[in-house]
Amino acid sequence: MAVRVPSTDGVTVELHHPVSRPHSPPLLLVHATGFCAAAYRPMFATLGERFDVWALDVRSHGDSTDSADLTVSWRGTSRDVAAAVMAIDRGPVLGMGHSMGGASLIGAELDQPGTLVALYAYEPIVFPRSWLQDPGPNPLAESARRRRPVFASRSEAIHRYASRPPLGRFRADALHDYVDGGFEELADGSVTLKCKPAQEAATFDAPDKITIEELSAVTVPARIARGGRDLSGPPAQVAEPVSQALPRGELVTLAHLTHFGPFEDPDTVAEDARSFLSRHAG
Repeated sequence: MAVRVPSTDGVTVELHHPVSRPHSPPLLLVHATGFCAAAYRPMFATLGERFDVWALDVRSHGDSTDSADLTVSWRGTSRDVAAAVMAIDRGPVLGMGHSMGGASLIGAELDQPGTLVALYAYEPIVFPRSWLQDPGPNPLAESARRRRPVFASRSEAIHRYASRPPLGRFRADALHDYVDGGFEELADGSVTLKCKPAQEAATFDAPDKITIEELSAVTVPARIARGGRDLSGPPAQVAEPVSQALPRGELVTLAHLTHFGPFEDPDTVAEDARSFLSRHAG
């Protein structure tokens, strides 16, 4: 089940409801840049044991639609989160976000305190203000611009992705679900990315990211998770200071994972999130 939800700036977001448990606490999951709600399907069964699970496609991603002249904005994705929470219509929700998704949930709570009950964020994109003042070229944006947008079939896309990093580290079902939900069919039978390379790059480049200096205003319980395979670079590098800047923050390191941990080992990440969020679900 999914519902179409008007957001701001002419955007309509797709709000998925993969596990309906109306008498359980509502949980909203928000994806990373370039991905979509469908890529997190391997987590839904574990999360659904405890929660009423919702998952959002933010602007320029998945099945959401934009206005023709939309300027990509990280604060805009936070407004998408706020629109989703309003559509769920059950008051504050538990939030689970990966990368951009974690930052979007934080931004929504900054904009409207009381949006969240508690937050689980896997390597959220939140940096010191000084890092953003003169960032220079963004290698992630440059890589996104070079992404191949069209494949002859979903099978071809899976085969190519599985043969090289970083998607080659994904668990097979997570990779399948990303390709299933992240591509659409063209008239000739080929498939193309729903989040176009230019849109993904523009998201990476957008200047209005959340900064660590803002986090003192986010007073909900929050667990910041990070992968432990490479702690030398962002965002894993800044996960600890992010957790310390949150008044009720804590840090967990999952030693065998990278930034793509929710796709590499969905069970471990989902179980960790379920355990933490259950303590604060009421």
